[in-house]
Amino acid sequence: MEVVLLERVAKLGQMGDVVKVKNGFARNYLMPQGKALRATKANLERFETQRAQLEAANLETKKEAEALAGKLDGQSFIVIRSASDAGSLYGSVTNRDAADVATEGGFTVDKRQVVLNAPVKELGLHDMTVVLHPEVQVTITINVARSVEEAELQASGKSIQELQAEADAEAEFDIAELFDDVGAAAREDDDEHEPVQDAPAEDTEQPEA
Repeated sequence: MEVVLLERVAKLGQMGDVVKVKNGFARNYLMPQGKALRATKANLERFETQRAQLEAANLETKKEAEALAGKLDGQSFIVIRSASDAGSLYGSVTNRDAADVATEGGFTVDKRQVVLNAPVKELGLHDMTVVLHPEVQVTITINVARSVEEAELQASGKSIQELQAEADAEAEFDIAELFDDVGAAAREDDDEHEPVQDAPAEDTEQPEA
């Protein structure tokens, strides 16, 4: 199917371009979202009469997107999830989750604006692209952790493997310290129950006259 683009569409073309796309892509995505019209003679004429208006509207939305981009680009948002010791999530983090935490953080982001090729299934820092406008996009970081404290450690540059290694080392130290305490207590107990030897009797024998 041939369509005329009403705005810039990545990998397709600029506003006003007539491009050929798959029927399903046109019907399910481009046309329902107002990004294109079927390239009929009537629609092409309609586009030309509205071009100036569309370009003005595009410029305005682009300016708004650029203003938001200046605040949103580089922001990091925490998502708390349950996970195994190895860092595998019991579930996943989707573009909806990313949009929700960004919105909770004071930014209006729709899930359709978050580019995510596959759901996130591991703890850690994950960069995601947010398309605010066909010509404006930013990168945000989703910090997936089991707690806020863990998220802060990850943000400082520590991986889940390093955090787990530190936790294991701390556990081993605690166990070793516990055995040391038990051993010391046992030695003290032995000392308390050790029989006290009688002091040697003094020699009372009188010297010969």
